[in-house]
Amino acid sequence: MINHVVLFKLKEFPEEKKAGIIAELKEMLEGLQHKIFEAKYIEVGVNYELNAKSYDIALISHFESEKDLDAYREHPEHLKVVKRINETTAERAAVDFYF
Repeated sequence: MINHVVLFKLKEFPEEKKAGIIAELKEMLEGLQHKIFEAKYIEVGVNYELNAKSYDIALISHFESEKDLDAYREHPEHLKVVKRINETTAERAAVDFYF
């Protein structure tokens, strides 16, 4: 199994708008669980501190193989989420590892 971990830092937004964008991205990412067969597990965590200097959102997802992870990355539903993430985030960090 592969653990795919991604962290997102949002661009600067007013607090109320930032909270709404975080909720939107969380819902979009969690929705991929039911749209992409290759994603065996998806968990999305939101930093409890809205104005933290660290990252705002963490995505943890599991895949049975590199091939499945690649299929997820290229899936049209994932690409829709990526588009919105690119519009709203300033930084991204990721690590993929076997477990």
